[in-house]
Amino acid sequence: MLSLRRALPILRAGSENRWGLSATSATRSRSINCSSATVWGKTRARCFSALASMDVAAQERDVMEYDVVTVGAGPAGLAAAIRLKQRANANGTELSVCVVEKGAEVGAHILSGNVFEPRALDELIPDWREKGAPLDTPVTEDAFLILHTDKKSVQLPNALLPPQQHNDGNYVISLSQLVRWLGEQAEELGVDVFPGFSAAEVLFDEATGGVVGVATRDVGIGKNGEKKGNYQPGMELRAKQTLFAEGARGSCSEGVMAKFGLREIGNEGGKRMDEQTYGLGIKEVWEVPEGQHKPGFVMHTLGWPLQTGPLDKTFGGSFLYHMKPNLVLLGMVVGLDYENPYLNPYKEFQRWKLHPDIFKHIENGEVISYGARVLNEGGYHAIPKLTFPGGVLIGCSAGFLNSVKIKGSHTAMKSGMVAADAIFDLLSSSSPSSDSPSPDDPASLPPSPPLEATSYQSAMESSWVYDELKEVRNVHAGFAAGLAPGLLHAALVTQITKGKEPWTLTNPKTDSAKTKKAKDCPEIEYPKSDGRYTFDLLTNLQRSGTYHEGDQPAHLRVKRAMETVASEVSYPEYAGPEQRFCPAGVYEYKMVEVEGQGEGGKKERPELVINAQNCVHCKCCSIKMPQEYIDWTVPEGGGGPAYTQM
Repeated sequence: MLSLRRALPILRAGSENRWGLSATSATRSRSINCSSATVWGKTRARCFSALASMDVAAQERDVMEYDVVTVGAGPAGLAAAIRLKQRANANGTELSVCVVEKGAEVGAHILSGNVFEPRALDELIPDWREKGAPLDTPVTEDAFLILHTDKKSVQLPNALLPPQQHNDGNYVISLSQLVRWLGEQAEELGVDVFPGFSAAEVLFDEATGGVVGVATRDVGIGKNGEKKGNYQPGMELRAKQTLFAEGARGSCSEGVMAKFGLREIGNEGGKRMDEQTYGLGIKEVWEVPEGQHKPGFVMHTLGWPLQTGPLDKTFGGSFLYHMKPNLVLLGMVVGLDYENPYLNPYKEFQRWKLHPDIFKHIENGEVISYGARVLNEGGYHAIPKLTFPGGVLIGCSAGFLNSVKIKGSHTAMKSGMVAADAIFDLLSSSSPSSDSPSPDDPASLPPSPPLEATSYQSAMESSWVYDELKEVRNVHAGFAAGLAPGLLHAALVTQITKGKEPWTLTNPKTDSAKTKKAKDCPEIEYPKSDGRYTFDLLTNLQRSGTYHEGDQPAHLRVKRAMETVASEVSYPEYAGPEQRFCPAGVYEYKMVEVEGQGEGGKKERPELVINAQNCVHCKCCSIKMPQEYIDWTVPEGGGGPAYTQM
């Protein structure tokens, strides 16, 4: 694998690197085809910075140029890269494709349930079985339980379940392992995969405003903002098309959506999309004795502890899967539209494990891994416009998760494949003719604006992904009335109307705006962890492998003009919910003395403490904070969790 870190200091204009290649040949670039380009290997460009508190001016950086750059080595990004190279190789066309990934290695930041539907994989790599894809545990049994107390439950007959929740032909997998395998397939096809580098900025063409690539984050800047001895400026990865596949709530993707107003246009050119709503998924992996292991067993639950009455409005549920050789994958997804600021998703998950129907699966076992990640739950009505000049949104950056199926990997992969086809056709049709200016003379090439792959939008709208999502378009919003009404409504629309119902349930408010004031909600008492089957948060966090370079600017930043929200709004009005919803213990408050008026002259004031080194990159804080006062940005590449079984 080519190391981008090693490439940084050697790709200089007019120079040769250790392999005897010039900067132009090493990057396989023909030209810098944008109005901001000045010379080979260096450029001055306008950029959107993911860092809210930094005003990034034009910088001089090294440049690597590709036909296509994909941000994020997840299922969507890698499926797109693979499909692009498949098309190019079949057509005898030279197409340079790069995937940049902020995790230290491919798969390190990937977390999912995961019961995997292989439909998209069958289309992308039909011989995946022969190639050794890590799909080793076919689903053998489905169970769905309603937990109505902390001791009792009732199992629903499978015949009553929505067809979307039947798992015949699916596999229990580790998605982090699958994307590692996909990364290998991509490299074999000639894709350059660069793990350990964070895409921190989106580059825009100065003349037209279209996207022309991304820049990675500078490395070697201390907490004080000073350059350290290991300082290296970020690399500009420029492309004719940039695919954003960062997953839910990706920082670059959110910036692009805001710049181009992609949320103002809904599906099929309709009115403004719904506000996206999210769930926080918290997961553990356990090793259990072989005698109690049932490979392929899949169980989902609703009810206790999130819902204890028929009208409880907290959306969420739990999963438990048995995967070969002797692993149990279990977790809880809590809808971030919950109202009570005292709710603690992590502690809800911990006490759920002690229900007898759950505990018997992990008894005598050992937990080996922990992690968390947010997921999109808004579905069909929350999908933004997918294209813009110079790029597209794919996978969970756009929000293609099917929350009824509790699956999004297959739809993410399909979106990447559809985008790849649209982009390949676009680039093929726009290739310069033989009488075009010579690519050996970049200055002779006239600037051309970034193109928009508009056919991707229409192709997705006619794909099976949209068919899936349209069928269940109203399910999630139905639970706003409570558990029982939501279940009845879900049964109606999944079994009978299948998305053709004449009504549309909308979601006009963000998850943050749905949090009630603390004075209007009861406090929740949670049992203490036992250290054997339930764990305090910081102990479990060690099992995520999370690490960040300590001496760097914090990547979790309070937005400008919102510096007082934590102490004057979040803590006094909402009891500081960030102390509870963060699954990594990043946020806490301490009381500090400040000068006051009146007798005594001093008073205590809450002060927010941000332990950014704990961050597992779940993105929850950017969603659920009161007034969304935190801007989640990327740290130095390679920081964050180190998932292997997730």
